Amino acid sequence: MTFDELYAKAKSILNPRKLSATAEAGDVSAAILCGSGKVYMGVCIDTACSTGFCAEHAAASAMITEGESRVLMMVAVESDGRILPPCGRCREFISQLHADNLQAEVMVAEEVVVSLRELMPYDWRDVYH
Repeated sequence: MTFDELYAKAKSILNPRKLSATAEAGDVSAAILCGSGKVYMGVCIDTACSTGFCAEHAAASAMITEGESRVLMMVAVESDGRILPPCGRCREFISQLHADNLQAEVMVAEEVVVSLRELMPYDWRDVYH
């Protein structure tokens, strides 16, 4: 799978909407390609009291629910179509789901792909190796 295809999958589920007076969803989407070749997708949920979660978390949750944890590629897309790099919480979360996820390829901008490891240059686990 190419990043263009993964981007198109993520973009296809964008659906910004108000859920209630205190919650919104769908203005960021993410797609994760796993070791099996399956793609898992998710959208963000934003709440007034900050208990929502990122699109990458939603996609990773779907992946874990289906019994997978190895991420090969991932991308997040904002409602205007811009590619977003994962936040620090998402970087850490994805990195801990499988020992090889630090090698996952992450699209962080148009035509810019880096490894998850490159997004975490001072990884706390390095002290233990």
